[in-house]
Amino acid sequence: GRNEARRQNTGGTQRQDALPTDTDNTILQATGLKRSFNEAGRELHVLRGVDLSVHHGEWLSILGRSGSGKSTLLHLIGGLDRPTAGSVLFNGDTDITKLRGGKLDRYRNTHVGLVFQQYHLLPELSALDNVLIGAMLGRSLIAWPGQRSQARERAEGLLERVGLKDRLTHRPNKLSGGERQRVAIARSLINQPQVLLADEPTGNLDIDTSASIMDLFRELHREGQTLVMVTHDHAVANIGDRTVTLTKGKLEK
Repeated sequence: GRNEARRQNTGGTQRQDALPTDTDNTILQATGLKRSFNEAGRELHVLRGVDLSVHHGEWLSILGRSGSGKSTLLHLIGGLDRPTAGSVLFNGDTDITKLRGGKLDRYRNTHVGLVFQQYHLLPELSALDNVLIGAMLGRSLIAWPGQRSQARERAEGLLERVGLKDRLTHRPNKLSGGERQRVAIARSLINQPQVLLADEPTGNLDIDTSASIMDLFRELHREGQTLVMVTHDHAVANIGDRTVTLTKGKLEK
C-alpha cells in the first residue's frame, strides 16, 4: 500500500523497481543469524537463529530488554560484526556477511547510516566537521578536495535541518545530549543511506529531548527513509510501522 504509493509518487524510477520481483519490496533479509562469543572458555549464545526482513520505506522497531541481543543484531545488519552463522542480503543480491575490505567499508559508509546511544562524536572537531567526516570517509583522498565544498554545503543543510544551524562551530562538549544526538543523525545522513540504523537513539536523553528526536525520525520516515531502530522502550518502539520482539536471542513469534 504505502510503499507502492511512494514508488508511484516518485515516478516509478526509484531503485525499488529495479529489484527482482520476488524481493521487490525487501531491502534487508536476515536468515538464520546466529552470534556466539567465547567468554572465559564458555560459549555465550547471543543470537540463536534470527530470520528478519525489512521493507523499503518501512520503520521497523526491534524491541528487547538489555541483553536480549538487539544491539548485536543491529551490528550484524550494519556490517559492524560478522555472524557465527547465517546471512544478511542487501537489496536482494548482496550478502553483506561475505563482504571484505573496501566493499564492506562502502556498505557501511554509504548504504547504511548508523546512530548510536553514545553519539560517537570526535571531541576535538566542530559539529560541522563531525558531519563532514562521514562524507570524507566514503571518498578517495585525491577526489576529496574537489568534492569538499559540495559536501560542506550538504553538511550545513543537514545541521540546519536537525535544528542546529547556530551550532555549526560548537564542539561536542559545548552541546547538550540532544544536540549531540542531532549531530550524530546529521552525520548518519550525509551519504544519503538507503537504511538508517539506530541503536537506542534516545537511551541517554530525557523525555522531552527524546520526543524531539523521535519527531525528527518521523519526519525522515515520512520522506521515505527506511529505518531500523532497536529500543527497550515500548512507547518508542510503537512509533514505528512494525515491531518485532527479541527475547534471549530469538524473535518472538
